[in-house]
Amino acid sequence: MDTFLSVFLLLTLTAPLPTQSFHNNHLHNNNNDSDIFDVVDHGAIGDGHTDDTQAFKDAWEATCMSSSSSPTMHIPTGKTFLLNPLTFGGECKSKSINFVIDGDIIAPSEPPSWRCHNNICGAWIVFYEVDGLNISGSGTIDGQGSNWWDYSCKNVLDIAHCNNVHLSKLSFKDSPQMHIRLQTSTWVYISNITITAPGDSPNTDGIHIRKCTNVFIDDSVIGTGDDCISIGNESSNLTISRIVCGPGHGISIGSLGQAGDDGQVEYVHVSDVQFKGTTNGARIKTWQGGKGYVRHIVFERIMCTDAAQPIIIDQFYCDHTRCTNHTSAVQVSNVTYSNIYGTSSYTKPAVKLACSESVPCTDIFMNNVTLRSNRDGRKATTYCLDAYGRVQGEIVPPVPCLTHR
Repeated sequence: MDTFLSVFLLLTLTAPLPTQSFHNNHLHNNNNDSDIFDVVDHGAIGDGHTDDTQAFKDAWEATCMSSSSSPTMHIPTGKTFLLNPLTFGGECKSKSINFVIDGDIIAPSEPPSWRCHNNICGAWIVFYEVDGLNISGSGTIDGQGSNWWDYSCKNVLDIAHCNNVHLSKLSFKDSPQMHIRLQTSTWVYISNITITAPGDSPNTDGIHIRKCTNVFIDDSVIGTGDDCISIGNESSNLTISRIVCGPGHGISIGSLGQAGDDGQVEYVHVSDVQFKGTTNGARIKTWQGGKGYVRHIVFERIMCTDAAQPIIIDQFYCDHTRCTNHTSAVQVSNVTYSNIYGTSSYTKPAVKLACSESVPCTDIFMNNVTLRSNRDGRKATTYCLDAYGRVQGEIVPPVPCLTHR
């Protein structure tokens, strides 16, 4: 743990300094008028019915090509802008770009009305190869996903191949699929956002992280039909703190290793989280037949309220009807659960450590874990298979496969 915490302290001290946030009430105090590119000035109507996609493209081009040290693209309050899929691409002239969303943005509500290139839409709004990007504001990004949930869905906001990105204070709702997806990016800061979707909406992860390093997510409320935060392959040095999660599937690492893939996730620190009515809590899930590793993971100071399965390691994950047994697996090691309290459903084990016989889970450490059934007269239970490590302090329910320190 000392080495682990030292790594995170070093990362925090060497992180790029946050870029300045801009909001509607002081836009003109911080920028010259010539540095602010309002979408209305570029032809956007903002009545919720007119397609404003081209106006947004024009405003972005002017912002990206501006020679100002910190130009701002502004979406004004009091209006609702209908957008079809579009990409805000770099490389921009400035090393600091502000994207201020004070109005509301909505997607077309009917799948056939999305205008996509060759009918292919991987995401609705994409930021690609934009460094020094600051996205903020008081607006709402509404994916209007209810009509999409029976289809092969699309993501609302993609941030890909970007460095030094700050996303704050916005609201997201009803994505067709993932609300925010981070890909192949580094030094990403997400703070004070709200994400909402019905608990039965499919694949509507709040934030999905893949191939990213140095990501910091804090002080946010996320309730969806899938993982509040999901961590995919080739991700490392992630700090997640002060999150309220529910409904949803908890905070998950994985799934990793599908179809024999090499999974690699390390140095993830999750702390000060509330799970409220979630189907899972702190979860690691990998497929049989995979390879690679999940290591140096910490879940600490977590409160669970009626979370069905607060602690899960599952090396037998499969979302198909029939799955094939394999001897190889993604190695899970050096995982800490500390100061985790609350209630869980009596219908499933509160602690489930289901690990591979050939590639067991090792160096699992539990310290002060108390999880009780949410039903009077019932006791919380444990499932433990091929998991090795140690416990310290009070552990309820007992985890017999881990030895006392």
